[in-house]
Amino acid sequence: MSTPAEPAPSIAARARGLGSARRGTGAWRAERLSAIALVPLTLWLVASLVGLGAADRAAFIGWLGRPLNAFLTILLLMAAFRHTALGLQVVIEDYVHSASRLPLLIATHLLCYAICVAGILATLSIVFAR
Repeated sequence: MSTPAEPAPSIAARARGLGSARRGTGAWRAERLSAIALVPLTLWLVASLVGLGAADRAAFIGWLGRPLNAFLTILLLMAAFRHTALGLQVVIEDYVHSASRLPLLIATHLLCYAICVAGILATLSIVFAR
């Protein structure tokens, strides 16, 4: 006796993003969400820096030391470096076809997160040093 063949995946299963690799949609969504978050955060930063004009270092430190500005700066750093890590991951996955692919992915993510943490620590040191 032969066993019945498994039915073909339904259209709904294919529409959920469960392609042949069964992954990828999470990273795609995260990249889009970080891009959406970056729009207002970047506009806020540009407007704030234009408002500061030719202020000196002490004025900038005073501005960054305010809780709302520090919080939004930290959010901007997190969104920017997450978006960068995801974008570089896509580039590496698409264009690197050798054994160096995995080490490059790991190094890229570690570097992005290390720079993000350094920026957050620098921001917090300004906030709490006041």
